[in-house]
Amino acid sequence: MGISSALYSGVSGLNTNGQAMSVIGNNLANTNTVGFKGSRTVFSDLLSSSINGSGGLSQVGRGVGMSKVDQIFSQGTFESTESGLDVAIEGSGFFILKAPGDATPYYSRAGAFRFDDQGYLINPEGYRVQGKAYDVNGVLTAGDPTDIRIPGTGLIQGNATSTLRLTTNLDASERILALADFDITDANTYNYSSSVQVFDTLGNPHLLTTYFVKTAQNTWNWAWSTQTADGTNTVLQGVGATPLEFTTDGILAAPVTETIPAAALDWLNGSTPTAIDVTFDTTQFNSANVVLSQDQNGYTVGNLTGVEIDPEGIVIASYSNGRQIRVAHLVLGKFVNPNGLSLEGNNLYRETSTSGPPRVGLPGPELGKVFTNSLEQSNVDMGAEFVRMITVQRGFQANSKIITTVDELLGELINLKR
Repeated sequence: MGISSALYSGVSGLNTNGQAMSVIGNNLANTNTVGFKGSRTVFSDLLSSSINGSGGLSQVGRGVGMSKVDQIFSQGTFESTESGLDVAIEGSGFFILKAPGDATPYYSRAGAFRFDDQGYLINPEGYRVQGKAYDVNGVLTAGDPTDIRIPGTGLIQGNATSTLRLTTNLDASERILALADFDITDANTYNYSSSVQVFDTLGNPHLLTTYFVKTAQNTWNWAWSTQTADGTNTVLQGVGATPLEFTTDGILAAPVTETIPAAALDWLNGSTPTAIDVTFDTTQFNSANVVLSQDQNGYTVGNLTGVEIDPEGIVIASYSNGRQIRVAHLVLGKFVNPNGLSLEGNNLYRETSTSGPPRVGLPGPELGKVFTNSLEQSNVDMGAEFVRMITVQRGFQANSKIITTVDELLGELINLKR
């Protein structure tokens, strides 16, 4: 084998320790990179040479080589942030992203998200975050994850009122009046009235007033009125067909729900007349007439005021009309062998045959829990990296000493002929 073999063993040591120093340098360079996972080097000896001697067969190593650069997927610490679109993962899952016009999925632990000018939820490099969309009824749709996007108009259309629930108390000590004398313009012909805002199909608000007339002991009739919106000041009105009957304890004897027909609610403003189902949740106690609550399901047109991700990973859009709409649910991917993932730069990984296919689903105990207003920091331990740096430096120095020593030995060998 000769003395020169030791020279090449030293060279292999220099190369391998130099590569290890590159890994350490990369770790330290990314100590402040969001979601970064540090790496470590694994050395292995090279194939040995066999030597036959008087004592039998012996083996001499030929140096060292780089066996593997392993990613360390330990959990990084969380940093609290001010952005409701920052998300961190506790667990082994990855966010799923795709480049515009590219169906290839990429995976990342960095959750510093934002919206672009087209309404797509993206990472800083413009890759679109993937999630499961919600339909107009707030139900999660089936199928594969898609790009998460807020409608570009920034508006949500109004919703016409179709149900109204009135929770009131009617004073049992009120005087009895004749329903035939009822006149909405004369407050002496009814015992109590209250108003609630309702909406048409264009999102226009209208004031609907309900009137209560005590016609007998424990019996009240009701009526309603509103006005058209075309400037003619026409009054729309009607009298309920079902009276409110109470027990001697002041409790409504039977539930009362009555429909104001669509034909009676034409506001003459171009909207589509819509019927309203009025439900009375009413008591009759010896207490002042009072409205406890008025709940209706209509709302006006709203402007987008903000978007945030809740602790379950749901992207929620908030509008000026008070509505909060579920847009999509973040999905995560988990790999059997994350060390087999291919590094693609920009905090991204790509699936390989070594990593295996991902298990894709919603955040949870298996794939990982998400935390909003948080970012996962690099898991690089600077103290440990500096210790590795010292050992690699000493290894490099020792191997360089091998080369200089072998050089001296070769010089002595050449001088033998003098």
